[in-house]
Amino acid sequence: MTSTPIPELAARSKVASRAMANASTAVKNEALLAAADLLEVRSGELLTANAQDVSSAEANGIAPGLIDRLRLSPERVTAMADGLRQVATLADPVGEVMSRWVRPNGLRITQVRVPLGVVAIIYESRPNVTSDAAGLCLKSGNAAFLRGSGSAINSNLAIGEVLREAVTKAGLPTDAVIVVDDVSREAATEFMRQRGFIDVLIPRGGHSLIQSILDNATVPFVIDGDGNCHIYVDESADLDMARSIVLNAKTQRPSVCNAAESLVVHSAIASDLLPELAGAMPQVELVGDARARSLVPGMGEASESDYATEFLDLKMSVKVVDDLDDAIAHVNANSSGHSEAIITSDHAAAGRFTQEVDAAAVLVNASTRFVDGEEFGFGAEIGISTQKLHARGPMGLRQLTTGKYVVEGSGQVRN
Repeated sequence: MTSTPIPELAARSKVASRAMANASTAVKNEALLAAADLLEVRSGELLTANAQDVSSAEANGIAPGLIDRLRLSPERVTAMADGLRQVATLADPVGEVMSRWVRPNGLRITQVRVPLGVVAIIYESRPNVTSDAAGLCLKSGNAAFLRGSGSAINSNLAIGEVLREAVTKAGLPTDAVIVVDDVSREAATEFMRQRGFIDVLIPRGGHSLIQSILDNATVPFVIDGDGNCHIYVDESADLDMARSIVLNAKTQRPSVCNAAESLVVHSAIASDLLPELAGAMPQVELVGDARARSLVPGMGEASESDYATEFLDLKMSVKVVDDLDDAIAHVNANSSGHSEAIITSDHAAAGRFTQEVDAAAVLVNASTRFVDGEEFGFGAEIGISTQKLHARGPMGLRQLTTGKYVVEGSGQVRN
């Protein structure tokens, strides 16, 4: 099968975006609900397509953590459908008045939310991104221009066809959702360079994808970067709470960006906490500094690079520190800017940590796994931005809009 040229797809997406910008909330919700129903009706087809991708990935020796990201199940298909239904219940940000004022000369100025236009997503492995991203783009009045990885091509195309059928039934342009069928490296680079068609590009993937964006993209982009998430257990922490949070953050789903990768422990409680934690999660490979290794026989030695690594697997770095200053310095030196947590009963320590740690999300006495668009109440997120412009943290509907100034006068001219 011959792939459709990227510029042709980009141009079609741009045309669709103009119609999407004017779509009513009711019609957008109709499309989302139709898509949710069709995903469940076509679940068997989706799982068959996904099984092809999983089989190929296994044959190619893909790591188990990445295969977990790739794999669909009946429950995950249902979760995708439920995500679309949840997005349909959310307030439509398009047309929201952001601010309003009147100038001394009588000019009435209103800033309103409008769609970005063509939102392009380039992503790896996870086919649920196809549904999640398209749903948020549709509700926020944007066209979704999607390019997944070769490992998930059958799954992505199958999901994309369901979504395109749903938007067409609702009276929206079919090309409001486009899934690129060319998964070559050259096509990925061309995708990043559709200036004049793509309004914002959001990459969701690892180091190589992010570096490729930095090297090749000629369109505006928002980096959904690494999740080297730390948990600092302070000397005043409730140790039962600490064990529960660390276990959840590391093992509940280790292959995702909001899983904890690094544990920082105050020296005053390290001898009580670390041996128990190691016993509670024997499946996790721990690597640490000399003080941590002295408390847990068999713990490996951590390299400096380990402290800054997103493992996406059952591996965790451990650092013992003497005070809050050391903890904050270690976190800031190694953070990827995603999510950092402190476990403490000291309000002053919590306040300093949240103020001084530089990350998109900072948590107090809670698992890093909560840094997620759905958990924040945004519906299915389109990504988690680790940069500071124009969005930071989980990106939901509002982060897929921009502002427009509407200026109303009564014949004013400037002197």
